[in-house]
Amino acid sequence: MLPDIGVFGPYTYLVTEFLWGTVALVLLYRADALRMAARTIVALYPIAYVWDWYTLTVGVFAIRLRTGVDLLGIPIEEHIFIVVVPALVVGLHETLHRRDSHEI
Repeated sequence: MLPDIGVFGPYTYLVTEFLWGTVALVLLYRADALRMAARTIVALYPIAYVWDWYTLTVGVFAIRLRTGVDLLGIPIEEHIFIVVVPALVVGLHETLHRRDSHEI
């Protein structure tokens, strides 16, 4: 059974973004991949923003447990999500890649 993090109310999504953002930051730091992640995020951000804006606008999904603060047409939490996801992917990839290269 999963814990009910809905206790954070309208801050639930924001809390989860900061939690996973912290995990991503630790992985990136340990893998010495902060600059690589920054470049990836800058390249992906515009595409992800338009995709997110469009899917929210046409009603593909709705976010219930959020602050209600919007920036440029999408929730502030989505802006953080657009940064956290590629950071987590790059952090995990680089952590695994660097460990593999040390085993050879």
